[in-house]
Amino acid sequence: MIDLSTDIKFLPGVGPKKAELLGNEAGIFTYEDLLYYFPYKYVDRSKFYTVRELNPNMPYVQVKGKLTSLKTVGSGRHARLTATFSDGTGTMELVWFKGHKYIKDSLDPKAEYIIFGKPSIFNGMINVVHPEMDKVDPAKSVIRSGLQAFYNTTEKMKKGYLNSRGILKLMQNLFKLLQRETIPETMPAPLTKRLKLINLNDALRTAHFPDNTKHLEKAQFRLKFEELFYLQLNILRIKNQRKLAVKGHIFKVVGDNLNTFYKNNIPFELTNAQKKVIREIRQDMGSGKQMNRLLQGDVGSGKTLVALMVMLIAVDNNYQAALMAPTEILANQHLETISEMLKGINVSIDLLTGSTKKSKREELHEKLRNGELNILIGTHALIEDIVKFHNLGLVIIDEQHRFGVAQRAKLWKKNLHPPHVLVMTATPIPRTLAMTVYGDLDVSVIDELPPGRKPIKTVHYFHNKRNNLNRFLRSELEKGRQIYVVYPLIKESEKMDFKNLNEGYEYMQKAFPEYTTTMVHGKMKTSEKDEAMQEFVSGRSQILVSTTVIEVGVNVPNASVMVIESAERFGLSQLHQLRGRVGRGADQSYCILMTDYKMSEETRKRMNIMTATTDGFEIAEADMKLRGPGDLEGTQQSGLPFSLRIASLSRDSQLLQYARKIAEDILDDDPVLEKPESIMLKKQVAKLTSRKMNWSMIS
Repeated sequence: MIDLSTDIKFLPGVGPKKAELLGNEAGIFTYEDLLYYFPYKYVDRSKFYTVRELNPNMPYVQVKGKLTSLKTVGSGRHARLTATFSDGTGTMELVWFKGHKYIKDSLDPKAEYIIFGKPSIFNGMINVVHPEMDKVDPAKSVIRSGLQAFYNTTEKMKKGYLNSRGILKLMQNLFKLLQRETIPETMPAPLTKRLKLINLNDALRTAHFPDNTKHLEKAQFRLKFEELFYLQLNILRIKNQRKLAVKGHIFKVVGDNLNTFYKNNIPFELTNAQKKVIREIRQDMGSGKQMNRLLQGDVGSGKTLVALMVMLIAVDNNYQAALMAPTEILANQHLETISEMLKGINVSIDLLTGSTKKSKREELHEKLRNGELNILIGTHALIEDIVKFHNLGLVIIDEQHRFGVAQRAKLWKKNLHPPHVLVMTATPIPRTLAMTVYGDLDVSVIDELPPGRKPIKTVHYFHNKRNNLNRFLRSELEKGRQIYVVYPLIKESEKMDFKNLNEGYEYMQKAFPEYTTTMVHGKMKTSEKDEAMQEFVSGRSQILVSTTVIEVGVNVPNASVMVIESAERFGLSQLHQLRGRVGRGADQSYCILMTDYKMSEETRKRMNIMTATTDGFEIAEADMKLRGPGDLEGTQQSGLPFSLRIASLSRDSQLLQYARKIAEDILDDDPVLEKPESIMLKKQVAKLTSRKMNWSMIS
């Protein structure tokens, strides 16, 4: 029996050099890795055309015939190899610009060939550039199929003779070795029978060598289902284990602080969405199990108010609460907002950041330890070892994706019994991504805005409308409003971006000399950045020219216009986040997307979506469809316990939900996979998670 963990260098046709390339460029180290390196598309090879039928509008075609002439034209770098090819119905030209000598030496003028490629027309004659050529040899056994697989490759792989066709040849070599073998099943027989899934052996063979689309669909369904099923089974199993193992503080009381706050301090009625979320959180915190909940809410939906009410429940039950934010500006803003909301209520609240002076820190630490301090707001400074709580019962993480797993975990180790955990994000997450990357959490969503908020008007301008834009900006400034102008800065070292940012700053100063313009970017010292931001927050400056450092959390109700320069360089979710910096007051706000007149089709789609809707969840779904979940997360599939090889969280969302339901049914019967019939499931989960551990686990 062939061991699928065999090093790929031992596969016929590979060897040490190609093995190194396959490992470095495609993550293929073993026979099994190659087996699960799936094609990205298939082209129909079941039909043969005649030369007479060909025209340049056709996609890939294949023709059977003979070479009638072969010659090299030109010399040096400009040389090309041309061949005349005939099938009896007409003649066409084959052209090679690279590898002439190798190709010329390998061609047999007497042999019959199947050529495959994209037809075009040159000098009135049909030609195919760099065709694939197979010598017709009945004695030679080659695995053929009606649909030909195409594999992703890199430039380095192509230079090492590992283009798509090279990978296909290796796949043929591997399946020749496996032709008398049966690949061991990875799912229990009762489950595959109940779900009517084809066996793994047939699914893998068909995925690489399908004879028709019907069989291919069955194979892909089996392989995608398995991948998504094990992903969900693992996430839900760990969630079950934690719920069984970790006891939570029981918050029984809804006390004076919350009641007083609710009666006297809330200036407006809570939205139904806020009420629903608070009910879900209260249920968690009274259950005796540790809460691990993700709170999603679009920009301006009122997450901070929910966070405060939850912290008051903790305080009313004689526990302390901590709120951690990713930046000092955001932490300061939370302190100001929450202190203002708590006026007249006897709850002690303070701030701890990297800028907190030593004498203040010592006083803070003492109050924390003896329980005098009820609520502590801060940045990464909260997770320092010196910070000790008297009785920490609740941890809230704002913009949680900005913190690493280890950083978050340090906070809930600051109590003998783990505190309840609420993580918040203003970045709307598509449902399929949320149930995968955050599938171990319970999810709450605030999906409506507080009353009185006017939807932001979004318009798309080309750069040649600059004068119109300036007239509009001036009219807003004259009303006493403030303006953001944001430039892209993809990497801190990009000189062109800095040039554009500085030129934009100078341009705004000249265009609006009677107003104060400030500039903020990531290369400034934290103190300089905070000072410039404070200028704008306080209203001393009216125009802020910035990179995306202002993306999260800055709250300036008087700012009514967001101008996004070179908007084509931002993803949809980032554009939506930037737009959310305005629209925080009662006045009508605007987002203006500036692009060049020449745009790609994808950019055009993004601009159309942004001008059509302000719904963050709708935008997140569209963003995932356009860019895929890997890009959306910032790094390829970050947060997934293992990388997906064939399924897609965006394209296969219905299958994902089906796989999750099957996983839930199994775990309802066997919560931690202990029964004998679950042995294969448990083994497979362990194997897959050992392949790539990258949990975004909460505790």
